[in-house]
Amino acid sequence: MMETINILYIGRHPEILETVIRLINANDNWNGLGVMNDEEAKEIFLKKDFSIVLLGSGIQEESETELYTFFKNQNPNISIVQHYGGGSGLLKSEILHGLYNNKN
Repeated sequence: MMETINILYIGRHPEILETVIRLINANDNWNGLGVMNDEEAKEIFLKKDFSIVLLGSGIQEESETELYTFFKNQNPNISIVQHYGGGSGLLKSEILHGLYNNKN
């Protein structure tokens, strides 16, 4: 049995967030959690062991930089991927790419 991969998605648009989490959770060994604000993202990140963080569209550059720094300080090996949309195939390939890079 493969271990479950926890994926944190941060996005500013409720409909997109819902869709991305649904697509992530459609994969048997992926567990997606989505949040809309940075403080919530940081709190959840400290409580759970995430393999990858997806930054969605709509996040201001300043927030993105702050989140990136926070996540890397907490876990230098965390893979952080910018996901600005596209189909489910793109999402899956971005996650797989992030996970692969994490192992090397």
